[in-house]
Amino acid sequence: MPTLEDLRAAAERVAPYVHRTPVTTATSLGRLVGVDALHVKAELFQKTGSFKVRGCFNTVLSLTDDERAAGLVTMSAGNHAAGLAYAARAVGTTAVVVMPAHANPGKVAAVREYGGEVVFAKEHLKETLDEVMAETGRTLVHPFDDPRVIAGAGTVGLELLEDVADFDTLVVQVGGGGLLSGCAIAAKALRPSVTVVGVEPEGADAMTRALDAGDVVPMVPSSVADGLCAPFAGVHTLAAVRSYVDRVVRVPDEAIVSAMRLMVERTKLAVEPAAAAGVAALLTGAVTGSSVAVIATGGNVDGPTYARLLA
Repeated sequence: MPTLEDLRAAAERVAPYVHRTPVTTATSLGRLVGVDALHVKAELFQKTGSFKVRGCFNTVLSLTDDERAAGLVTMSAGNHAAGLAYAARAVGTTAVVVMPAHANPGKVAAVREYGGEVVFAKEHLKETLDEVMAETGRTLVHPFDDPRVIAGAGTVGLELLEDVADFDTLVVQVGGGGLLSGCAIAAKALRPSVTVVGVEPEGADAMTRALDAGDVVPMVPSSVADGLCAPFAGVHTLAAVRSYVDRVVRVPDEAIVSAMRLMVERTKLAVEPAAAAGVAALLTGAVTGSSVAVIATGGNVDGPTYARLLA
């Protein structure tokens, strides 16, 4: 499991390649969701439009020359895919990304624009990924279940803790759990009194199922928040969440869409559905607090989808 020192090393490693994103105070939005002080870490302004590029760069820069030269491979619905394609090109190698057949067309186009090769899964992402790895010998960069990916994602939490002097609750979205794990490690090491809450869609609750079962539970996720539709929680992320996260809550898709609308109206942040899950948890009352920090994880949603969701 990554340590605070691993997160700090990751921050130094990726600094030349990523943005230090701003934190905004959302007073009007906070009032609407019952929070005295609401802080929003705007990772939608990150390179490739999401936090995922942080874990990609930390992992790719930690590989051996031979591992990078073999080319990279991963599975992803979009944001990790784009992050890896971008990182691969930056360090002079290539990336193949296994994506679901129903992946958002805008996210597929972004991967290709960054130089990545897209392979659509025949049925299950993991099975197609295993086939590509066996055929090509490429080096896997897992979308969430790798200590290097977790440490890279955790740099979001480090920056947030440095930039906001005091908040009592940290709310973090959960897909496979990499971001939640990294941010929780940072929070509990630097500010142990902070309550860390994970949020996942009701139809993509792989982490809740894993916590209930005490082990990884595969599932077929379904949610408007495609960025949170991991088919399972990771072994490493499950361990981190059990150790450092106070609780995980679930929110309905309807609340996620409502939160998207409020975020663009009140903060002018045009987030993708996954990035609105934290505010959705406040909106539904699943999470409460006086001073709360949330992470706007990404903004990768195409115009037609955005218009349809908010119509």
